[in-house]
Amino acid sequence: MYREHTIGVVVPAYNEEGFVGNVIETMPEYVDRVYVVDDQSTDGTWEEITQVAERVNAETTSVHYDEADVEAAAPEIATDGGVAASGFDQRIAPIQHEENRGVGGAIKTGYKRALEDKMDITAVMGGDGQMDPDILYKFLDPIVDDKADYTKGNRLLYKEFREGMSKWRFFGNSILTFLTKISSGYWKTMDPQNGYAAISYYALDNVGINNMYEYYGYCNDLLVRLNAKGMRVADVAMPAVYGNEESSIKYSTYIQRVSGMLLRNFLWRLKTKYLVLDFHPLALFYVLGAGTAGIGLLGGLWAIYTGIVYGDPLFVRASSSMILFTMGSMFIMFAMLFDMQVNENQEVQIRE
Repeated sequence: MYREHTIGVVVPAYNEEGFVGNVIETMPEYVDRVYVVDDQSTDGTWEEITQVAERVNAETTSVHYDEADVEAAAPEIATDGGVAASGFDQRIAPIQHEENRGVGGAIKTGYKRALEDKMDITAVMGGDGQMDPDILYKFLDPIVDDKADYTKGNRLLYKEFREGMSKWRFFGNSILTFLTKISSGYWKTMDPQNGYAAISYYALDNVGINNMYEYYGYCNDLLVRLNAKGMRVADVAMPAVYGNEESSIKYSTYIQRVSGMLLRNFLWRLKTKYLVLDFHPLALFYVLGAGTAGIGLLGGLWAIYTGIVYGDPLFVRASSSMILFTMGSMFIMFAMLFDMQVNENQEVQIRE
């Protein structure tokens, strides 16, 4: 336990042989349960997980029980369709998916087990060893102190913290940060791709985890869901760490999938938060602004086309289109401003 709170950690792993074992072994002692989810790896990841889990569970059991009970510390194994058996009480809980479901799917499986075990706080650490277990407490403290319902890492806050990040990765992260701000409503939050995170039992139980996105955009999707339910989010400053592990992200499909998901989530958040659960005119400002700006843009393109092809005068049509586009853009800006004001008390930055 950590400060009288039970702590669970979900460790998603896909082809992390040579890394995931060390992640398990270096887990802080105050962590009560570690859900290591093998997402149908094609290397020796599962064998490494089970071997290390059996050894760590045996060591943990020998501290609390008689030597005769050490044999009972063998890890229980569940497939992604299974249900945890009664007495599923080992500190390291290996779970293997029957088919590959993506990192979001692996985390979802771990989250569900943490809910079943009623963990007060559940954190996420990747199986690649990029997340320092020694700073886990920084993600737990804001939740324990009731300052946040969800905490996540932020590698962009300080220049020295992002030195290990390539310029290309930083550029892509910055774009996704901006898009996620709009989609989620957390306008101060940065580095949404950071998977080092922790969530309270209350937030996890109410955010609709069963419908969480299962591809790499799961963290962006979760932020949108948290905002729609009025949860508080804290950014925790941390350095970027990259080792010899190989990323399984395919950027050719990654940007397309995540961008589309963010647009769908943005529209869902506006409907859920500002029309269904409550009412705020900013949703109408967004709709009116997008419609007006769209008409203005299309009108401007048509004016240019007719001017070039048919020689029609541009001034009146182009001016009218520009006025419509400007008005629409102003409506969108007002909507963003209202959104910032509504959510300004739902964000915290942990700078130390």
